[in-house]
Amino acid sequence: MRKKGLVAFGLAAVMTASALTGCGGASDKKESGKKEAKGTVYYLNFKPEADAQWQELAKLYTDKTGVKVNVVTAAANQYETTLKSEMGKSEAPTLFQVNGPVGLASWKDYCYDLKDSDIAKQVTSDDFLLKDGDAVDGIGYAIESYGIIYNKNLLKKAGYTQDDIKSFDDLKKVAEDITKRSKDLGFSAFTSAGMDGSSDWRFKTHLANLPIYYEYQKEGIENTDAIKGTYLDNYRNIWNLYINNSTTSSKQLSTKTGDDAVAEFVTEKAVFYQNGTWAYSDIADLGDDNLGMLPIYIGADGEENQGLCTGTENYWCVNKKASKEDIQATLDFMNWCVTDDTAVKCMCGAAGAMPSGQDGMGFVIPFKKNLTSDNPLVNIANDYVKQGKKPVTWNFTTMPSEKWKNDLGSALTTYASKQTDANWDLVKKAFVDGWKKEAAAAKK
Repeated sequence: MRKKGLVAFGLAAVMTASALTGCGGASDKKESGKKEAKGTVYYLNFKPEADAQWQELAKLYTDKTGVKVNVVTAAANQYETTLKSEMGKSEAPTLFQVNGPVGLASWKDYCYDLKDSDIAKQVTSDDFLLKDGDAVDGIGYAIESYGIIYNKNLLKKAGYTQDDIKSFDDLKKVAEDITKRSKDLGFSAFTSAGMDGSSDWRFKTHLANLPIYYEYQKEGIENTDAIKGTYLDNYRNIWNLYINNSTTSSKQLSTKTGDDAVAEFVTEKAVFYQNGTWAYSDIADLGDDNLGMLPIYIGADGEENQGLCTGTENYWCVNKKASKEDIQATLDFMNWCVTDDTAVKCMCGAAGAMPSGQDGMGFVIPFKKNLTSDNPLVNIANDYVKQGKKPVTWNFTTMPSEKWKNDLGSALTTYASKQTDANWDLVKKAFVDGWKKEAAAAKK
């Protein structure tokens, strides 16, 4: 299905896939002038943070072509539930997404083969194609990176720079030193590791990716039905660091939200904030020159050569059960999104990139017309690649189910409130036993 070389291909290669440096309103010749509108597009959008941008882009396309594009955005953490509900309706989504091989397993019977589509010809590498045998069931449309975002000025006030942090031991030393002096400094090391539904995905999914990644690397595999948990001690160490050196008591994490963490970071209550390139617009007020980004170090061998966690869980799929007209309309819309100059600017740009003046989506797109980003976090991720640092692949797309993630999140919350070996055993059980159980259930 998804090839191992996805991230090895690197952001740098994607960035250089296009020499374009600006956008106007110029359009693909095929799209110039309205043609008779046939078919409609119903896009079930995965990203709540990009809803306004997709609504504007849909209207722009409809005004240009006459083809109606309806965008519905699922609530955070509710995409799969919403997709199941919408697919059962007479007017089902014509364009939807899956997060990778595990997501595809549930929806492959609905996926139109994109192998010969126009958009497939725009992809800069086959690594971004989600395959089932020879069929192309999905195409990645957004490459993103995450790590530990930090405030350069606060780190400097604490007496450090990024050069002082090259490993987990370094990060631990700095974080614990900041905690010891937090009253005098006026800030904490980390923002709150909230386990409310708006925030817990950062830890039960994104942070959990690290022990999975290193186990896969050690075993030479890309997927498994039975995770061993080889690096769970490392997972415990980084989790301990987050929850014991933050703005918030570890006993209160179940009530802390994603907005709380953003507010703590933007108001300079903490130096470090785990999140990704998509979070730029939330924290841009700190100033581009003040934002840095570190890899998530967990104490694994070789992590000094590690870059950011880079990949995609955003694969576009076309509903093959839609009418021929709706399928073609959807294929045309997808291709327009990645070839039309204005649309590409909307997808790749950050501040003020939309025709209305609102911020763009800030994506790196794996297509020929990708633009150099004005999102500094994206460019930091790209710099790591240029330095020869190996990006950490997004292996969380192989997690067996949402239930697995939720059970792990619950165990992490229990452990945070009382950090005993017995409670960590609950985390191990959710991670290892839960994986085996959910992987087996998925095959039934």
